[in-house]
Amino acid sequence: MQRIGAACLVAICGLLAAAPAQADWVPPFKGNDTGGIIAYSLARQADARQLAVDHCAGYGKVVKFLAVQPYDGGYVSFACRWVPYGANARPLRTLY
Repeated sequence: MQRIGAACLVAICGLLAAAPAQADWVPPFKGNDTGGIIAYSLARQADARQLAVDHCAGYGKVVKFLAVQPYDGGYVSFACRWVPYGANARPLRTLY
């Protein structure tokens, strides 16, 4: 009985070791009401500032850029903040 259990354990470990590892895929632009990230490769092709402004304006907020990782595989990160005091209107959302 112990030999069968040991053989099953070896077989399961062999199957797990042979299975390929998978990483999650992240879209080039991802965000929510608190902020988001833009892939650096997309930021070089499109206007990253306008993408972030439009995203935050959809939630009635303004954008604040936080960091840039200027290499392939890096990201541009931003935060969406409430409209500053003294502003009379909501942010404009540009439509093309």
